[in-house]
Amino acid sequence: MNIIVFGASGGTGKEVVKLALEEGHRVTAFARTPSKLSIQHPHLQIIEGNGLDRELVIRAMKGHDAVISTLGTDGLKKTTTLSEMTSNILEAMKVNGIERIAYTASAGIEDEIPGLTGFMASKILKNVLADHKRAVELLKQSGKAWTVARPLRLDDGTRTGEYRMESTGVPHGGKRISRSDVAHFLLESVVKQDHIYRSVGLAY
Repeated sequence: MNIIVFGASGGTGKEVVKLALEEGHRVTAFARTPSKLSIQHPHLQIIEGNGLDRELVIRAMKGHDAVISTLGTDGLKKTTTLSEMTSNILEAMKVNGIERIAYTASAGIEDEIPGLTGFMASKILKNVLADHKRAVELLKQSGKAWTVARPLRLDDGTRTGEYRMESTGVPHGGKRISRSDVAHFLLESVVKQDHIYRSVGLAY
Protein backbone atom coordinates (compact mmCIF):
# COMPACT_ATOMS: atom_id res chain seq x y z
CA MET A 1 0.00 0.00 0.00
CA ASN A 2 1.17 3.56 -0.71
CA ILE A 3 0.57 5.66 2.41
CA ILE A 4 1.16 9.37 2.99
CA VAL A 5 1.71 10.46 6.59
CA PHE A 6 1.11 14.05 7.66
CA GLY A 7 2.91 15.19 10.78
CA ALA A 8 5.55 12.56 10.04
CA SER A 9 8.32 14.22 12.05
CA GLY A 10 6.28 14.25 15.27
CA GLY A 11 6.37 11.54 17.91
CA THR A 12 3.41 9.51 16.65
CA GLY A 13 4.12 10.27 13.00
CA LYS A 14 7.62 8.83 13.21
CA GLU A 15 6.22 5.65 14.73
CA VAL A 16 3.69 5.34 11.88
CA VAL A 17 6.43 5.77 9.30
CA LYS A 18 8.70 3.18 10.95
CA LEU A 19 5.97 0.60 11.36
CA ALA A 20 4.61 1.05 7.84
CA LEU A 21 8.08 0.55 6.37
CA GLU A 22 8.64 -2.51 8.57
CA GLU A 23 5.45 -3.99 7.15
CA GLY A 24 6.54 -3.44 3.55
CA HIS A 25 4.46 -0.40 2.60
CA ARG A 26 5.65 2.53 0.54
CA VAL A 27 5.54 5.70 2.61
CA THR A 28 5.59 9.41 1.89
CA ALA A 29 6.47 11.40 5.00
CA PHE A 30 5.10 14.94 4.79
CA ALA A 31 6.82 17.03 7.42
CA ARG A 32 7.63 20.64 8.25
CA THR A 33 10.98 19.59 9.75
CA PRO A 34 12.35 16.55 7.89
CA SER A 35 15.60 16.73 9.87
CA LYS A 36 13.67 15.33 12.85
CA LEU A 37 12.88 12.21 10.84
CA SER A 38 16.14 10.26 11.02
CA ILE A 39 14.92 7.33 8.94
CA GLN A 40 16.38 6.11 5.66
CA HIS A 41 14.68 3.46 3.59
CA PRO A 42 14.35 2.72 -0.15
CA HIS A 43 10.54 2.81 0.17
CA LEU A 44 10.48 6.16 1.97
CA GLN A 45 9.97 9.52 0.28
CA ILE A 46 10.23 12.64 2.40
CA ILE A 47 8.48 15.87 1.42
CA GLU A 48 9.22 19.06 3.31
CA GLY A 49 6.14 21.21 3.57
CA ASN A 50 3.36 22.77 5.55
CA GLY A 51 -0.13 21.32 5.55
CA LEU A 52 -1.48 24.85 5.13
CA ASP A 53 -0.07 24.88 1.58
CA ARG A 54 -3.03 23.37 -0.26
CA GLU A 55 -1.36 23.10 -3.67
CA LEU A 56 1.66 21.31 -2.24
CA VAL A 57 -0.59 18.91 -0.32
CA ILE A 58 -2.49 18.13 -3.52
CA ARG A 59 0.73 17.41 -5.43
CA ALA A 60 2.23 15.35 -2.61
CA MET A 61 -0.81 13.09 -2.36
CA LYS A 62 -0.80 11.93 -5.97
CA GLY A 63 -0.53 8.16 -6.35
CA HIS A 64 -1.34 7.19 -2.76
CA ASP A 65 -3.89 4.72 -1.44
CA ALA A 66 -4.46 6.08 2.05
CA VAL A 67 -3.75 9.03 4.33
CA ILE A 68 -2.71 9.00 7.99
CA SER A 69 -2.75 12.31 9.84
CA THR A 70 -0.79 12.71 13.07
CA LEU A 71 -0.78 16.50 12.93
CA GLY A 72 -0.52 18.49 16.13
CA THR A 73 -0.39 22.09 17.26
CA ASP A 74 2.34 24.32 18.67
CA GLY A 75 1.12 25.23 22.12
CA LEU A 76 -2.27 25.71 23.74
CA LYS A 77 -3.42 29.01 22.26
CA LYS A 78 -6.50 29.45 20.10
CA THR A 79 -5.89 27.90 16.69
CA THR A 80 -7.54 26.80 13.49
CA THR A 81 -4.39 25.15 12.14
CA LEU A 82 -5.58 21.55 12.50
CA SER A 83 -8.93 22.14 10.84
CA GLU A 84 -7.37 24.21 8.04
CA MET A 85 -4.80 21.51 7.31
CA THR A 86 -7.49 18.83 7.46
CA SER A 87 -9.55 20.82 4.95
CA ASN A 88 -6.55 20.87 2.62
CA ILE A 89 -5.96 17.15 3.07
CA LEU A 90 -9.59 16.35 2.27
CA GLU A 91 -9.50 18.55 -0.83
CA ALA A 92 -6.31 16.78 -1.96
CA MET A 93 -7.99 13.41 -1.40
CA LYS A 94 -10.89 14.54 -3.57
CA VAL A 95 -8.59 15.75 -6.35
CA ASN A 96 -6.52 12.54 -6.27
CA GLY A 97 -9.39 10.09 -5.82
CA ILE A 98 -8.29 8.79 -2.41
CA GLU A 99 -10.96 7.47 -0.07
CA ARG A 100 -9.24 6.29 3.14
CA ILE A 101 -7.99 8.46 6.00
CA ALA A 102 -7.12 7.85 9.65
CA TYR A 103 -6.86 10.93 11.85
CA THR A 104 -5.20 11.31 15.26
CA ALA A 105 -7.20 13.54 17.58
CA SER A 106 -7.19 13.34 21.38
CA ALA A 107 -9.30 11.89 24.11
CA GLY A 108 -11.49 14.72 25.33
CA ILE A 109 -12.90 15.89 22.00
CA GLU A 110 -16.22 14.30 22.89
CA ASP A 111 -16.15 15.42 26.54
CA GLU A 112 -15.81 11.72 27.28
CA ILE A 113 -13.10 11.71 29.98
CA PRO A 114 -14.74 11.26 33.38
CA GLY A 115 -14.07 13.02 36.65
CA LEU A 116 -11.43 15.56 37.57
CA THR A 117 -9.11 14.38 34.80
CA GLY A 118 -11.71 15.20 32.19
CA PHE A 119 -12.47 18.55 33.78
CA MET A 120 -8.81 19.56 33.82
CA ALA A 121 -8.25 18.37 30.25
CA SER A 122 -11.25 20.36 29.02
CA LYS A 123 -9.84 23.50 30.65
CA ILE A 124 -6.16 23.17 29.81
CA LEU A 125 -6.59 21.77 26.30
CA LYS A 126 -9.79 23.59 25.36
CA ASN A 127 -8.33 25.37 22.33
CA VAL A 128 -6.59 22.30 20.92
CA LEU A 129 -9.66 20.12 21.54
CA ALA A 130 -11.89 22.70 19.85
CA ASP A 131 -9.75 22.63 16.72
CA HIS A 132 -9.66 18.84 16.71
CA LYS A 133 -13.47 18.89 16.95
CA ARG A 134 -13.68 21.15 13.91
CA ALA A 135 -11.33 18.85 11.99
CA VAL A 136 -13.36 15.76 12.92
CA GLU A 137 -16.56 17.44 11.76
CA LEU A 138 -14.90 18.06 8.40
CA LEU A 139 -14.02 14.37 8.20
CA LYS A 140 -17.59 13.36 9.00
CA GLN A 141 -18.96 15.65 6.31
CA SER A 142 -16.38 14.68 3.68
CA GLY A 143 -17.91 11.48 2.33
CA LYS A 144 -14.52 9.81 2.78
CA ALA A 145 -13.87 6.59 4.72
CA TRP A 146 -12.53 8.09 7.96
CA THR A 147 -11.33 6.75 11.29
CA VAL A 148 -10.52 8.94 14.30
CA ALA A 149 -8.17 7.85 17.07
CA ARG A 150 -8.76 9.40 20.51
CA PRO A 151 -5.74 8.35 22.58
CA LEU A 152 -5.36 9.16 26.26
CA ARG A 153 -2.01 10.48 27.52
CA LEU A 154 0.76 9.62 25.06
CA ASP A 155 4.19 8.37 26.05
CA ASP A 156 7.24 6.83 24.38
CA GLY A 157 6.66 3.27 25.58
CA THR A 158 7.23 0.23 23.40
CA ARG A 159 4.72 -1.16 20.93
CA THR A 160 2.68 -4.02 22.35
CA GLY A 161 -0.15 -4.34 19.85
CA GLU A 162 -2.38 -4.89 22.87
CA TYR A 163 -4.60 -2.03 24.02
CA ARG A 164 -8.23 -1.34 24.69
CA MET A 165 -10.63 0.47 22.37
CA GLU A 166 -13.97 2.18 23.00
CA SER A 167 -16.28 3.69 20.40
CA THR A 168 -18.15 5.64 23.07
CA GLY A 169 -16.10 7.19 25.85
CA VAL A 170 -12.65 5.92 26.74
CA PRO A 171 -11.47 2.55 28.10
CA HIS A 172 -12.52 2.35 31.75
CA GLY A 173 -9.66 3.22 34.07
CA GLY A 174 -7.31 3.84 31.15
CA LYS A 175 -4.71 6.55 31.63
CA ARG A 176 -2.09 6.22 28.89
CA ILE A 177 -0.96 4.61 25.66
CA SER A 178 2.34 4.66 23.78
CA ARG A 179 2.72 6.57 20.56
CA SER A 180 3.91 3.36 18.93
CA ASP A 181 0.66 1.59 19.80
CA VAL A 182 -1.37 4.52 18.47
CA ALA A 183 0.65 4.13 15.27
CA HIS A 184 -0.24 0.43 15.28
CA PHE A 185 -3.94 1.28 15.53
CA LEU A 186 -3.77 3.86 12.73
CA LEU A 187 -1.91 1.59 10.34
CA GLU A 188 -4.06 -1.46 11.09
CA SER A 189 -7.17 0.66 10.49
CA VAL A 190 -6.19 1.74 6.98
CA VAL A 191 -4.58 -1.52 5.88
CA LYS A 192 -7.37 -3.79 7.13
CA GLN A 193 -10.18 -1.28 6.44
CA ASP A 194 -11.21 -1.47 10.09
CA HIS A 195 -13.09 1.10 12.21
CA ILE A 196 -14.48 3.02 9.23
CA TYR A 197 -16.77 5.88 10.31
CA ARG A 198 -15.75 5.33 13.94
CA SER A 199 -14.12 7.52 16.56
CA VAL A 200 -12.16 5.20 18.87
CA GLY A 201 -10.83 5.90 22.37
CA LEU A 202 -7.48 4.22 23.01
CA ALA A 203 -5.71 3.27 26.24
CA TYR A 204 -4.12 0.31 28.04
